[in-house]
Amino acid sequence: MIMKKWGLGLGVLFLLLPGMFSLPVFAQVEGLEEEVGIVEHLDTIIPANLTFKNELGQVVQLKSLITKPTILSLVYYDCPGICPQLLSGVSDVIEKMGLELGKDYQVITVSFNDNDTPEASVEKKKNFLRSHSKPRAAFWEYLTGDSANIYSLTHTVGYNFTRAGNDFMHPSVIMVLSPEGKVTRYLYGTSYLPFDVKMALIEAQKGQSRPTINRVLEYCFSYDPEGRKYTLQVTKITATIIIFFAALLFIILVVRSSRKKSKTQNS
Repeated sequence: MIMKKWGLGLGVLFLLLPGMFSLPVFAQVEGLEEEVGIVEHLDTIIPANLTFKNELGQVVQLKSLITKPTILSLVYYDCPGICPQLLSGVSDVIEKMGLELGKDYQVITVSFNDNDTPEASVEKKKNFLRSHSKPRAAFWEYLTGDSANIYSLTHTVGYNFTRAGNDFMHPSVIMVLSPEGKVTRYLYGTSYLPFDVKMALIEAQKGQSRPTINRVLEYCFSYDPEGRKYTLQVTKITATIIIFFAALLFIILVVRSSRKKSKTQNS
């Protein structure tokens, strides 16, 4: 009986924990509360009709560009915060991963700011060209687009952002796509372990999707557009701790109650 009670209590705790670390990130912008963060849409296929402009100003179909496992990053080019760090993290992991860019995988960066231009793409790509050869750089596309195509792409992959003055509040994440354009993995933060990215690309080649377990960074931090930095979300973390200990207290009370009943019956 006691083991059953323990099982019930632990079951409740395990049901609560995933929810605590998958709560959406909220931001208060101009009096409106809008959701900012990621809702993982694993196994979703990128729409075939989405078009963007590459750094040469040519209109390209996004789906046609995806011919091998792909790292997809969503940024905006004037970002004063984490976008440059994210792109730097992608560039860094390319050097350390052990897979060949252009042969084993490719990278596509799309700006979610519809005011960004192909000329801005060229400037951003120059930063990449400084550390990579031109043949390899051909397999890292920088794209811009209109609001309709941007919305369709971000909505498809579950990437939620909102404008805050001249900047944007947005999550920090890269997505891995299969050669068919299917979302198979989300990797959070601005720096990435070569092993994690390599395995994600290998799984994407096979069409295998894998949910993200560790979302603590996205959960605990939010971007402050005025201070232009990430801040710790104390209220959210405190609420999580309270829920955790409430669940733990529930388990203790259940176990104590079952022990008392057991003693009463034995006596």
